[in-house]
Amino acid sequence: MGKGLVFAGLLTALLATANGASAVEINVFSAGAVQEAERALAADFTRRTGNKVNFTFGTVGQIQEKLKTGAPADVIVVSTPALSQLEKAGEVRSNSGVALGRIGIGVAMKEGAAAPDISTPEKFKDAMLKAKSVTYMDPGQGASSGIATAKIMKDLGIADEVAKKTKLTRTGYSADRVASGEVEFAIQNVSEIVPVKGVKVAGMLPEPLQVYTAYSAGVATKSVSPKEATDLIRYLTRAESAPHWQDAGIEPAH
Repeated sequence: MGKGLVFAGLLTALLATANGASAVEINVFSAGAVQEAERALAADFTRRTGNKVNFTFGTVGQIQEKLKTGAPADVIVVSTPALSQLEKAGEVRSNSGVALGRIGIGVAMKEGAAAPDISTPEKFKDAMLKAKSVTYMDPGQGASSGIATAKIMKDLGIADEVAKKTKLTRTGYSADRVASGEVEFAIQNVSEIVPVKGVKVAGMLPEPLQVYTAYSAGVATKSVSPKEATDLIRYLTRAESAPHWQDAGIEPAH
């Protein structure tokens, strides 16, 4: 069967809800790093199917806490390793995980400011030591980019020095604090820098410091709408969705 026929079949199935069946609400618990692409694609999914998508964004730790309280979830989107852990814990249906893409870490700075040279590990180290202030996601909240950044600082031998001028971000975009002028640099997944107005990407972390985080989506074990949840995941990962992921700074897996 040709790709065109396969996609036509998928759309026919997706449109079945909009053309007669009762619409449902799909609750998605998702890592914030992929939210820009998800929002755009979910809006189109809703227009096509009538099914409403409700998002709750947070770190892996925050999502785990919500699941423990019994908060209703249909789709869970987190880093691929975290999704595997949730599957083992019985929170995600076995074999429902689908790769979405991967994201690298970048450095955000105020738009219009002169960008430092961070093209090598030594130059990145020097830039961080000279920085007036830095922010990145709180590793204690389970944020993948924050965990990676903390390890990088430690490996470079500058963890203590940088910690003195670091303001950890617990929720939202670290880059927002650069836009407001609160801090000079934010180190975060590039997908969480691109959407923030008033900032620019000074550069990506250089090899071999760069850490890519892969993200996947799975159906929550306690989902009351597993079919619709699966339909949404299929929609997010169809080939036609790739440009949305790329525009958001994410390398799509499909």
